[in-house]
Amino acid sequence: MHIVLILLFLVLLILAPQLWARYTFRRYAGVLPRIPGTGGELARHLLDRFEMTDVPVEITEKGDHYDPEQRAVRLSPDNYKHKSLTAVAVAAHEVGHAIQHQRNEPKLALRHRLVKVAQTTQQLGAAAMFLLPVALMITRAPAAGFIMGAIGLGSMASATLVHLVTLPVELDASFGKALPILRDGRYIQAEDETAVRRVLRAAAFTYVAGSLASLLNLARWLAFLRRA
Repeated sequence: MHIVLILLFLVLLILAPQLWARYTFRRYAGVLPRIPGTGGELARHLLDRFEMTDVPVEITEKGDHYDPEQRAVRLSPDNYKHKSLTAVAVAAHEVGHAIQHQRNEPKLALRHRLVKVAQTTQQLGAAAMFLLPVALMITRAPAAGFIMGAIGLGSMASATLVHLVTLPVELDASFGKALPILRDGRYIQAEDETAVRRVLRAAAFTYVAGSLASLLNLARWLAFLRRA
């Protein structure tokens, strides 16, 4: 019984940041007519203001993000089309990444390289874990299975660590770029700043939330290995 409770606690601990981020986005997603423009319109305006007229603003179903390879700001349909505090805060956050790119800030370049490493290691880890039963069946040697399992688990864990390391880049996009722009440019009213701060914090921690959630896959593989 104690083990079950501990496992439930760990699952909640891992999923809590993701659930908190989603709750925060939904909480401030209500349409406010007093907001002068949609998230998409604000993103376009800010990109033009910071002389990035060649950077498009696009709708995506894959989550709000800035694509440094295609040099594009991509917003979810609700944030692109709606006039809400979530929409303008998230749009400003993603434009913050575009500003980091325009200024050649080294932290963004490092994050881009690390994310690529994370994607590769995740693929290698998934392949190693997939091939683990085959290796055990062919070699019948526990050592071979241990090596394959270690490679797979290590790859998945390193990918999670890489995303955690990129947190300063996200915080800078939210509080070093987006918040001063929104506040000093009077794109938001003074009474909205607390809510906008919450949305920007959730936007910054989205990577962390996703990384922690990926640890559940790690736990499932560990449970599988213990049964094998």
